Amino acid sequence: MTGTPRTAPPAPDMDMPIPPPGSMGPPTEYPRLREQCPLARVRLPIGATAWYVTRYDDVRDLIADPRLVRPTINDWPPGARGASADDEPGLITMMELNGPRHAALRRALAEPFSVRSIRRRLPCVQRCADLLLDEFAERGRPGDVVVGFCEPFPLLVMCELVGIPYADREYFLPMADAALGALVTLEEGREATRLLREYIHTLLDRKRREPADDMLTQLVSDCDRGTLDEEGVLNFGLSMLIAGYRTSTMFLSNAVLALLTEPGQYARLRDDRGLLPGAVEELLRYVPVMNGVVVLQAVADIELHGRTIRAGDAVLPVLAAANRDERVFPDADRLNLCRADNPHLVFGRGPHNCIGSHLARTELSVGLGALLDRFPELRIAEGHHTIWDDESPSKSPLTLRVDW
Repeated sequence: MTGTPRTAPPAPDMDMPIPPPGSMGPPTEYPRLREQCPLARVRLPIGATAWYVTRYDDVRDLIADPRLVRPTINDWPPGARGASADDEPGLITMMELNGPRHAALRRALAEPFSVRSIRRRLPCVQRCADLLLDEFAERGRPGDVVVGFCEPFPLLVMCELVGIPYADREYFLPMADAALGALVTLEEGREATRLLREYIHTLLDRKRREPADDMLTQLVSDCDRGTLDEEGVLNFGLSMLIAGYRTSTMFLSNAVLALLTEPGQYARLRDDRGLLPGAVEELLRYVPVMNGVVVLQAVADIELHGRTIRAGDAVLPVLAAANRDERVFPDADRLNLCRADNPHLVFGRGPHNCIGSHLARTELSVGLGALLDRFPELRIAEGHHTIWDDESPSKSPLTLRVDW
């Protein structure tokens, strides 16, 4: 390759913003960045640098820009590749998948994740919520609603609908967590990826022998008919194990905390269930789970706000910052369960928009509705202090003790 040598990248403007300790966030720097430095170069906790984008219009455009792709852990961060990386299968979920294989997988999943199909699965989702809340109530008060409900509920729903045995969770959850942290602990992440792929292979073989009414069985059938390849089904399985429920657990935990700490909000929703659909959208906007965890990589130069994002640079379109932009959401830092116009970006845009958005909305709606039904007087337990993982940019409470 010849041409003019590339100049050294500019020094970072700042460290990547993180939420204040002991809170869900968002980081206090968001308003200043949106106003004064909407495209900032930041230093990430792993030592790499990235462009940090905080305005709604910019984030909305960039998450659908074909000049930005999602890198795998074998491709980014630069310099992190091990000697054997070329011989290893990458951690490729649906987010990193592109081209014909991605298109074929999206086509195969369009019906299982459609509004109609998720509505058909609604009784199953409700049963999952009722089962877990029965067990939660039986353990007595006060109880930890995060450990007892908000974490296991989306996982149980995902297992039931996708066809992953919930009983195997103690085996696959530690590996999924290791894979999620692969950019921090790369070798552990690669080993976890290998083991997860082997686990999904065994599941696919089982679905061929013992078909069931679940998504993996349907995808295996598509694969055997030649409309989908097995690697695509593996990519879907990895997506579900690694990210298919984690963000839902974070959103549900933070939503419950927000409703219980914002004066009168839980009671208002309890007394007027007609507010629930709009409240779900507002909680998705308001809860700042996506604090810069969407890592994209430029495949061509991009000019923005007088600065140049070079091909190869990492870009973080910060969905949580965009969803608090006052230019789009009046009184954006206030939880308004009656907000009428709510074009939040939680589920992304473009060819990689979240295919599970209908399921995520259903989980949040059913989960909150079940809590409101079962525990109309739910409140934070006296003397409880919420525990957080303050090292993570994606924040949700690790514990939340409640009484009723």
